[in-house]
Amino acid sequence: MPEIEVLSSFLLTALVLELTPGPNMAWLALLAATTGRGAGFAATAGITLGLAVQAVLAAVGVAAAVALWPGLYGALHLAGVGYLLWLAWESWRDAGIPAHHLPGGGESATDGFRRGLVGNLLNPKSLVVFVSLLPGFLRPGDGVTATLALSAVYVLVATLIHAGIAVAAGAARGWVADPAVSVRMHRFQALSLLAVAVWLYVRG
Repeated sequence: MPEIEVLSSFLLTALVLELTPGPNMAWLALLAATTGRGAGFAATAGITLGLAVQAVLAAVGVAAAVALWPGLYGALHLAGVGYLLWLAWESWRDAGIPAHHLPGGGESATDGFRRGLVGNLLNPKSLVVFVSLLPGFLRPGDGVTATLALSAVYVLVATLIHAGIAVAAGAARGWVADPAVSVRMHRFQALSLLAVAVWLYVRG
């Protein structure tokens, strides 16, 4: 199992990543706001299942690959740092630009579940997290159990955040879309991602 310090740091990273505004978050908020919380929860279930499938496949594959090629650990570690830096730059660049909203009205709970599942099975953001970012929080020799533990943390964080969005969508929709709030959110997230990237690089 990963150390408490590693779990805490990865938990913070997962929170920052999952709180980053994006089309998926906006779609879920609009779905819950226009169709109801039930549809929002169904979409969250689909998102969770998609992430869990990605996590298991990536955990088994990455653990086996690192065991066969020890040098791969260093490459994945640097890739994770680079990914965080790229996300920080992207968030800072997009400061002041409201999240792109996708229509959510008219979709049923089944539609929401299907879209959440398929969208996250094919989501490159979460795939990069499991394949390149997550291994940077592991020590050489950590096996599938440690990888799955961190993956479970990420899936749990993502599920709680998406469920929270489904609950609060009606009340918070106008506030989140406020350009001034969007600017502060993007810049805070950019600085947080930068700090985590520096910590991860120094940790080695």
